[in-house]
Amino acid sequence: MLTSKQRSYLRGLANNIDPIFQVGKGGVNENMVKQFNDALEARELVKASVLKNALAQTREVCEEVARLTGSEIVQVIGNKFVLYKESKDNKEIMLP
Repeated sequence: MLTSKQRSYLRGLANNIDPIFQVGKGGVNENMVKQFNDALEARELVKASVLKNALAQTREVCEEVARLTGSEIVQVIGNKFVLYKESKDNKEIMLP
């Protein structure tokens, strides 16, 4: 579980990254979850966006992806969300 200070630090780091995933009307599927897991292992911090034609709200999609990947929700704002998961092999982010 992230503290508010850690979450704030990660939010600052996330400002400089672009969304690498888009969730559309197909929603979250097995392949997408695998891609999220791979990206979280490689980068630790991932930003994604939810398209306007998606059937679910941004918060719902974020919570589902976080649950399926075992990651932490850093931020949900507008149609974008940020997830964090500590990497086993490529640890780069040192939390305060």
